[in-house]
Amino acid sequence: MVRRDLLGEQASEDVLAGAKVQALLGGDPKKNPYSKYSGAHWRIVSMVELEVPAGEPRAMEAAEQVLTWIANPRRRKATVVNGLPRRCGSMEGNALAACCRLGLAGDPRVQWLAEGLLEWQWPDGGWNCDTKATGRRSSFHESHAPAWGLHEYYEATGDTAAREGAIRAGELFLEHRVFRRLSTGAPINRRWLQPSYPPYWHYDILQALLVLSRLGLAKDERASDALDELETQRQPDGRWHARLQWWRPAPANSSQDVVDWGHKGPSEMLTLNALRVLRAAGR
Repeated sequence: MVRRDLLGEQASEDVLAGAKVQALLGGDPKKNPYSKYSGAHWRIVSMVELEVPAGEPRAMEAAEQVLTWIANPRRRKATVVNGLPRRCGSMEGNALAACCRLGLAGDPRVQWLAEGLLEWQWPDGGWNCDTKATGRRSSFHESHAPAWGLHEYYEATGDTAAREGAIRAGELFLEHRVFRRLSTGAPINRRWLQPSYPPYWHYDILQALLVLSRLGLAKDERASDALDELETQRQPDGRWHARLQWWRPAPANSSQDVVDWGHKGPSEMLTLNALRVLRAAGR
């Protein structure tokens, strides 16, 4: 990916031979798909970010586990409070994006994921599963994955409603200059200024900028504050370093990922995505 996206070279590496991909493909199929963070739901997202090819049998098996779980008829009805659907859009968004990248956009269950996200989208462009939320603002954590998922669905099918839904979510991020309060301009959450990889369902400035770049919005002036902040975090060695992480290495009892992404020091994926974003923004 670095050879292709940053250096303009032709890459010839076998993606499936990589240690990270091998670990992701070899996950335990008996686990609940949503088991944090080694279940199939999380693994297929990491797989497609590492560009496991569409149709790869083990990836398709994991995707089938996810679709069987997430498109279960018992999960199809969203709770509605004060006229607003309460749904954890990150679940459907991540699943939609990964399944589209794996070539499953034509599956009726994947179509339902896209239609559901559009149905549950709030007036401000985001999603929220908090039944106690006032309705004034949706959840940034629950909104970046649906924006990505709807974008991937549009790319795979040409569905313009999905494209419009993704852009509405992007506008929500840009309205807040990615991380700022409308009232004071202060950071909404300082944790958002510390990108992690994988982000899973968590929002941060790099994940938001990555989604915005995929939507073609990275050059919007309202993204400049987040881009400036991202640039300040580049280390003297030219890379971005992992800080706090959401996952734990084996043999942790919880939040265990099947891949060791590196808890501290230089991060390959953080660096790649940061440079992708800066290039998309013309920096």
